[in-house]
Amino acid sequence: MARQQAPPWVHIALILFLLSLGGAIEIPMDLTQPPTITKQSVKDHIVDPRDNILIECEAKGNPAPSFHWTRNSRFFNIAKDPRVSMRRRSGTLVIDFRSGGRPEEYEGEYQCFARNKFGTALSNRIRLQVSKSPLWPKENLDPVVVQEGAPLTLQCNPPPGLPSPVIFWMSSSMEPITQDKRVSQGHNGDLYFSNVMLQDMQTDYSCNARFHFTHTIQQKNPFTLKVLTNNPYNDSSLRNHPDIYSARGVAERTPSFMYPQGTSSSQMVLRGMDLLLECIASGVPTPDIAWYKKGGDLPSNKAKFENFNKALRITNVSEEDSGEYFCLASNKMGSIRHTISVRVKAAPYWLDEPKNLILAPGEDGRLVCRANGNPKPTVQWMVNGEPLQSAPPNPNREVAGDTIIFRDTQISSRAVYQCNTSNEHGYLLANAFVSVLDVPPRMLSARNQLIRVILYNRTRLDCPFFGSPIPTLRWFKNGQGSNLDGGNYHVYENGSLEIKMIRKEDQGIYTCVATNILGKAENQVRLEVKDPTRIYRMPEDQVAKRGTTVQLECRVKHDPSLKLTVSWLKDDEPLYIGNRMKKEDDSLTIFGVAERDQGSYTCMASTELDQDLAKAYLTVLGRPDRPRDLELTDLAERSVRLTWIPGDDNNSPITDYVVQFEEDQFQPGVWHDHSRFPGSVNSAVLHLSPYVNYQFRVIAVNEVGSSHPSLPSERYRTSGAPPESNPSDVKGEGTRKNNMEITWTPMNATSAFGPNLRYIVKWRRRETRETWNNVTVWGSRYVVGQTPVYVPYEIRVQAENDFGKGPEPDTIIGYSGEDYPRAAPTEVKIRVLNSTAISLQWNRVYSDTVQGQLREYRAYYWRESSLLKNLWVSQKRQQASFPGDRPRGVVARLFPYSNYKLEMVVVNGRGDGPRSETKEFTTPEGVPSAPRRFRVRQPNLETINLEWDHPEHPNGILIGYILRYVPFNGTKLGKQMVENFSPNQTKFSVQRADPVSRYRFSLSARTQVGSGEAATEESPAPPNEAYTNNQADIATQGWFIGLMCAIALLVLILLIVCFIKRSRGGKYPVREKKDVPLGPEDPKEEDGSFDYSDEDNKPLQGSQTSLDGTIKQQESDDSLVDYGEGGEGQFNEDGSFIGQYTVKKDKEETEGNESSEATSPVNAIYSLA
Repeated sequence: MARQQAPPWVHIALILFLLSLGGAIEIPMDLTQPPTITKQSVKDHIVDPRDNILIECEAKGNPAPSFHWTRNSRFFNIAKDPRVSMRRRSGTLVIDFRSGGRPEEYEGEYQCFARNKFGTALSNRIRLQVSKSPLWPKENLDPVVVQEGAPLTLQCNPPPGLPSPVIFWMSSSMEPITQDKRVSQGHNGDLYFSNVMLQDMQTDYSCNARFHFTHTIQQKNPFTLKVLTNNPYNDSSLRNHPDIYSARGVAERTPSFMYPQGTSSSQMVLRGMDLLLECIASGVPTPDIAWYKKGGDLPSNKAKFENFNKALRITNVSEEDSGEYFCLASNKMGSIRHTISVRVKAAPYWLDEPKNLILAPGEDGRLVCRANGNPKPTVQWMVNGEPLQSAPPNPNREVAGDTIIFRDTQISSRAVYQCNTSNEHGYLLANAFVSVLDVPPRMLSARNQLIRVILYNRTRLDCPFFGSPIPTLRWFKNGQGSNLDGGNYHVYENGSLEIKMIRKEDQGIYTCVATNILGKAENQVRLEVKDPTRIYRMPEDQVAKRGTTVQLECRVKHDPSLKLTVSWLKDDEPLYIGNRMKKEDDSLTIFGVAERDQGSYTCMASTELDQDLAKAYLTVLGRPDRPRDLELTDLAERSVRLTWIPGDDNNSPITDYVVQFEEDQFQPGVWHDHSRFPGSVNSAVLHLSPYVNYQFRVIAVNEVGSSHPSLPSERYRTSGAPPESNPSDVKGEGTRKNNMEITWTPMNATSAFGPNLRYIVKWRRRETRETWNNVTVWGSRYVVGQTPVYVPYEIRVQAENDFGKGPEPDTIIGYSGEDYPRAAPTEVKIRVLNSTAISLQWNRVYSDTVQGQLREYRAYYWRESSLLKNLWVSQKRQQASFPGDRPRGVVARLFPYSNYKLEMVVVNGRGDGPRSETKEFTTPEGVPSAPRRFRVRQPNLETINLEWDHPEHPNGILIGYILRYVPFNGTKLGKQMVENFSPNQTKFSVQRADPVSRYRFSLSARTQVGSGEAATEESPAPPNEAYTNNQADIATQGWFIGLMCAIALLVLILLIVCFIKRSRGGKYPVREKKDVPLGPEDPKEEDGSFDYSDEDNKPLQGSQTSLDGTIKQQESDDSLVDYGEGGEGQFNEDGSFIGQYTVKKDKEETEGNESSEATSPVNAIYSLA
């Protein structure tokens, strides 16, 4: 709970008010009067070299004065310099450098003269200087080697700037150097270590100079420290040790002064300035500094200690502050002192400044110019800007040192007098005019004003008047005859009546009367006294858990005749009363408190005359408190340093700070994340974009969550600029055959750099080099219509805002819409590379027939038939792509031993062009794949049985098998043996040479091309002798053999029955070769056969289709038909193999519907064998 103090501006306004009461009476502007300087630049005028120069000089008078200037005491002819101009109705000089020029050429001393027919007034002599921020000289700094405990001074030596730069020390990573009584920066900018510790090596040290006008920071190359120590372990636990020096083995030393050196020094200071005395001492332990004044006490009301007591500052020095001061540096080893003799000099200062003299004809008067200084200043009088000695004699005027006496003044005596008082430390120049008028009293304010004031406040009643001779003014209350002056009342020279403390009885009507020899004038003011507004029950600070209800009280007393308004502020901003809040006359209730409700709540009770404030802070447990006291420093064109004070972490360490910004041009009131910093920092350099009116806030983050945002910083506006980039990802593509759509990624607000961001889109035909077409677009696309088919365009998209255009954009090549190609590849030639691949060669099409971007040449091919007879194949089309504009390519993954057809097309972005002439080719035989299901069995110690199935892919006509096997015993190998088998053999037995050795077998199938991939197996380890004698192979048991024969007979009978039922009503085709089933590709016989299926060339239902799409019969372990992959092998009546094997197809050719061939009885029997 806290009652708000009056804001600082209230106290400032009160001081200015009191000063204004004693001012001289001014002549109304409707009366003739000499010139008066009302505004001028400071004596030492330092300007920014990047800006135009402005030297101010304004004056009033009747008639309006004219102006002229001198430079270095010579007339300054403004008309001859095109860069220099004078503002209208003013004497202010403007020197414009937009068209070039060096500001340094205009440095010098300027003085302004304001003249009308009654006199001439002068400005101060204004010394114009251009700000300078010289670069730091480059230097390579060697590491500084120092013994632990020894003193050290790191010199800054900043470049001399105008004005002098502000010095501060940071590490090269922009972390502030922590300063304390051991390590601190001196007034000269050097960094002093009273004693060096090992921990000082943990960072480097860089001196930074911040220049005021250019808002730039220059950084010196960093110093690195190498600390020599007897204890190399930097134990952080020793930092809080009561005697860290002895704990680290550092020898103790008595103090000695690092600055200033020696036992005594002297210093001169000018009156009214600040006196800064500094003493920096070394020693172990770190010495303490105390300050004393010889023969007296330090001035307690204006003396303060700085830099950990190492500096004594005395503000607004006066002559009595001169004398001897001494600083005492002490530690437990001893003490030392340094004496500083202070001498106070003074530039001239006013004792009695001349004021305008308004006289009636025949009156006497005087101008007094009395000043003091050290040394004593001299006084020089001038009239209308000329030395008084050279002015025409005036018998009514007498000069007596610092006073000019006027007797029996006449109208001809009107003039402006200047008093210049100076010594070696400065000068004072004052203008005072003598005006001779004959004017009766007049009131200058509105009549019968009503003034309402609050009880016990100080107030004033104004009664501005004028007359010549100067009238006398008296105040009366409620028509009473007694003059109001003295006690609670005070009448000022300008006519205002001050009532020091308003009471109830002060209410009434006040009359002011001004009188001179020419007459009188009066005015009335009615004063009403009101009771003050007071909050008698203020809201109290509260700590609440999230989700609870909080009530803040605010009960108010006020004057019933005034309208009362009670409002609430949160964090000094108007509070939005949402649905979770309830505002009543005397309280504010918050339901379901959330973390965002944390902050300060101010009850503001106000009337039209006064207000009272009471503030309470609501803390919500858990998340961090908001950061506060945001400050912007190091202001630059594109960067700024933001510093803040962390809030309470509420028992959860702060891990991050999120800096957000708000700008009031594109998205006012919307906050965006700018950057993120570790929780250990509280200052960061932010990089900014042009034309953004930034306001920053900071959010603290811990494991619980995020804090409320800090109160916003002050705003900082960056100047606008033309865009520095153009939109990205510019493309030109046709969406139809007769257009081109130009698209790009639009720029965001922070890259716009100025208002009214737009895009200048330009395009032209590339070949013709015609003039550019252009259009201004506010979006992110533009469609160019009526374009030829697929022609290249040069495209440029340039960003533009009200400050100008972005950089010259890159030229992007785009194309209008595509149409289908008009030509097909010609002279297509096919060369068979091997059984699965062919080489293609063709003549490329002409580019003008592509009508678009040539994506690829594409070959469409399909398997027309297999060279293995009676094999049904899928004729599904496949394709091979050849990207780019090429004349040749390879088609792979073909089926060996097959007939193929092929066509070629050109493909662009629109689609396929016309097809080329159909070409035919045949793939030769290939080598077969490995035999399937190669099995090695060992029924006893003497025999090894081998069994296998035909290869999954014969890839031609099988001519046999090759078996290679070799005995081995551990690493010892025997002689390799080779066996050749006929194509229909699938079993073989090997007689073992000995019961110990094992065998390694390798079996491959062969076509005319050669042997295919081999299947390998090894014989099992020989079983134990006893186990062999006791265990008989189940395959040799009689009961097992009988069971297998019975099962085979039953299956045979069932197959024959099913076949007869299936074939009922039809007849089998008569063929020259018997026992060959009717394949789906066989032509229909006209003699003695008819179609027994539902569709031509359709396999019978109930059979299986292999994965490659060929027809496959029911599998059996011993069926030779299975090895044909769906085609029938052909056999003689004795069962010998005379057939051909088909090839398995890829999954891409698999047909959706399952089907099979009709199965002949002979083949069915062979499949069971």
